[in-house]
Amino acid sequence: MDNKKDKKNLTKTTTFVCFDIETTGLNPQNEKIIEIGALKVIDGKIVGNFSELINPQVPLSKMITNLTGISDDMVKDADTEENVIKRFLDFAGDYIVMGHNIKFDYSFIKTAAKRYKINFERLGIDTLDISRKMLRDLESRSLESLCKYYQITNNHAHRAYDDAKATTLLYVNLCNQFYLDNPDVFTPKPLIYKAKKIQAITNKQKNYLIDLLKYHNIEDVQPIDTLTQSEASKWIDRIILEYGRIN
Repeated sequence: MDNKKDKKNLTKTTTFVCFDIETTGLNPQNEKIIEIGALKVIDGKIVGNFSELINPQVPLSKMITNLTGISDDMVKDADTEENVIKRFLDFAGDYIVMGHNIKFDYSFIKTAAKRYKINFERLGIDTLDISRKMLRDLESRSLESLCKYYQITNNHAHRAYDDAKATTLLYVNLCNQFYLDNPDVFTPKPLIYKAKKIQAITNKQKNYLIDLLKYHNIEDVQPIDTLTQSEASKWIDRIILEYGRIN
């Protein structure tokens, strides 16, 4: 990233943290982060990286394992969300952040940070948004499609660090092709996501979940008192689906 051509075209933003996450699903209120990967770039040079799995304390679906290659065995000994999030935020500092469809990744990080009373407000650059404006004729602007278009090698797609690295290289290619004539498209913008107020598990949910766990002899689960209402509902639905109701 530090050759002369790159530096000429990256005069607008050459210092940033590009990150990507893998999750158990799509809704930041109900789902969990299972991996964070990031690169720190200063003055056009990669100076640091971050890659950690997170134990979501819920079973991973087959769909997520098939998509990411991340299994329950891989995350069972990983650190907690709180510890990994705090380390990632230390790594990210106050830098501009970047991602492909960054609003998705940002929504999860901000929601998680809110759980630990940490503020996470950043300027961001979205390579998906840039691609939609500059590459209108492409049938798809997914990261995978754009990597093929620019001949970027990404041997481990849907793993957070590798996708963050691919996004960084995509940004370089987009800058080289479009920045000089379209600098405004590359301007970092405030990232806005209102994390909803997290509501704790109700007494009714807690009592029913305790009864379900006892009835089906289920052990080694996340402490019930730490669950939110949405998490408790999801646990109850999963247990009933897999084991059945209390007869």
